[in-house]
Amino acid sequence: MSREPLSRERALAAAVAIADVEGLKALTMRRLAAAVEVEAMSLYYHLPGKEGLLDGLASSVVAEILAAPRSPGGDWRSQLRERFLAAREVMLLHPWAPAVLGSRPAIPPALFGYYDEIVGTLTAAGFTPHLAHRALHAFGTMALGFVQELFTPGTTDTGAAEAEMAEMAAAVPHLTAMMDAEVHAADADSLGWCDTRAEFEFTLDLLLDGLERHRAGI
Repeated sequence: MSREPLSRERALAAAVAIADVEGLKALTMRRLAAAVEVEAMSLYYHLPGKEGLLDGLASSVVAEILAAPRSPGGDWRSQLRERFLAAREVMLLHPWAPAVLGSRPAIPPALFGYYDEIVGTLTAAGFTPHLAHRALHAFGTMALGFVQELFTPGTTDTGAAEAEMAEMAAAVPHLTAMMDAEVHAADADSLGWCDTRAEFEFTLDLLLDGLERHRAGI
C-alpha cells in the first residue's frame, strides 16, 4: 500500500495533533517527521524550520476560527458575541494556540479578512470608522477567543503558595485578598487562571453593552 504523499496540510494536521496531546514543547521538526513518516529534512520544503511550523500552526487555528458556523440574523452584538465565543471554542480545543498567536512577528494573512468582517459588522450597525477602531482596541484578543493573563500563580506547591500569599498580604493586602478570593482550579472551560468562560463572557458583555451606548450616543 502506497503511503499518502507529504503535503503542507498533512504536516500541519499532524503538528496540531501532537501539540494537542503532548503540548507545544514536544512539537519539534524531528517529532513531526516521525509522525508523518518522512525524514526531517523533507519537512522543510513545506514548513521552513520551527518558525515556519509555528506560522503554519497559527494559520491553521485562524482557519478553524473562520470555519466556525454562524447563526443567521441577529443584531451586531449577538453576531460578534457568537463569533468570539466560537473562537474561544477553538482555543479550548488547542490550549497552546494563544501562545502561538501571540508569538508571531507577522499577522496571519487570513486574520485581515476576519477583522474586516468584524469592522463590517460594526459599520453596518451604524458605528463610525473612529468608533469601530476603538472597538477593535477594546476587544483586543477577545476576538480570537482568549484574554491575556494579568498574572498567574507562580507555584503549584501548596505550602510554598501559602507562604507566598502570606508575604504578599503584608505588602499588598487588597490585591492579595482579591487573588485569594478568586483562586480557582483550571477546568474544562478555562484557558488560564484568569480566563474562564464566565470571566470571558462577563468582560465581553460589558464591552458590547458599553459600545452600544456609544453607538447610540447615550
